[in-house]
Amino acid sequence: MPEDIAGSEQMLANWNQKIQERAARYQEMATRVQGMSVSERSSDGSIEILVGSNGILQNLVIGESASGKRMSEVSGEIMKLLQRAQSRIPELLQEAMAETIGTQDETATVLFNEAKKNFPAPPAEEPARTPYDRNEINFRVEEDAPPPSRPAPPPPPPRRRRPSDDDDDFGGESVLS
Repeated sequence: MPEDIAGSEQMLANWNQKIQERAARYQEMATRVQGMSVSERSSDGSIEILVGSNGILQNLVIGESASGKRMSEVSGEIMKLLQRAQSRIPELLQEAMAETIGTQDETATVLFNEAKKNFPAPPAEEPARTPYDRNEINFRVEEDAPPPSRPAPPPPPPRRRRPSDDDDDFGGESVLS
């Protein structure tokens, strides 16, 4: 019987050691991932962002060269850069997993799939369109364009003449009016 107890104790010690080693590898992976970040820069270099491994924006730099752009263009570019940076997070996570816990681990697969779901690839960028693409030409400068207004109210219905007892076809009104 003592042999069975000794064997059980050895098995329990091995199991405990494997759990501690695995926990250390997961802790190392978490530490690596926590320290990772992704940066993206606009094609003209006027905007740069830094996103943490959790997908949260850590830094945003808008250069002076962006001052000539419309604010809607700047904010749109920021959002595109943010999506591009976030879409790279699963790749970083996979690298950290490969170096620490391995990619064959079931938990690693779940973590990677969850990261891909939370940070999908950004939508494909559409090429810049010009008025010529839409077969229209606009000669108005956008800044000079009048603000959008409400549609004009419909014209009042035509007035109906009151029937008249006279047969003079003047409807009871003067000929000179």
